[in-house]
Amino acid sequence: MSAEAPAYLHRFEPATAPGLPTLLLLHGTGGDEHDLIPLGRALLPGAAMLSPRGDVAERGAARFFRRYAEGVFDTEDVARRAAALAAFVRGAADRYGFDAGNVIAAGFSNGANIAGAIMLLHPGALRGGALFRAQMVADETRIAAGPSALAGTAVFLAAGRTDPVVPVAETERLAALMRDRGAEVTLRWDASGHVLTQGDVEAGARWLAALAPRP
Repeated sequence: MSAEAPAYLHRFEPATAPGLPTLLLLHGTGGDEHDLIPLGRALLPGAAMLSPRGDVAERGAARFFRRYAEGVFDTEDVARRAAALAAFVRGAADRYGFDAGNVIAAGFSNGANIAGAIMLLHPGALRGGALFRAQMVADETRIAAGPSALAGTAVFLAAGRTDPVVPVAETERLAALMRDRGAEVTLRWDASGHVLTQGDVEAGARWLAALAPRP
């Protein structure tokens, strides 16, 4: 990424408090680079925020990767887009002067899914992620193998028991895959559907506060 030609339309807000991770804010289907700024401020006040707009259009709605139907994902495209977004974060770190090794994703739905894919396909690209209503979207044969592949990665998964989009089993599969690779996973269940609840936000803020500042 260069200053003249950013890879994604995006919004960056510099930190107002020292020592905090940078939040990579990743919106859900139909969102944009402004949608999750209030969430970022609620999750980790004072942190720098990098918020890109997904560059895939689905009937006019911005997304971070293609799908064939609800719950049926184009895993080749997931792999390409995850690599591109990881590269974008590295370029943004150079441009804006934040630590590329201290970036935590905060994403909802489609944004949470691409964040999970980045962590599984590119270990170390993100320090961790607060993923709201996420599921596994990457080709399992491509993801990092080994019990220490995600060592040092922290993940907060906020899921809904009555989510019509993300089945309980899919959330549990994602959590298990990450744990099997050494990630420290916190899984929170809410008696809700495919929505972001106040309880999710409050729990995510507590989780982030425990991680920041970086040791």
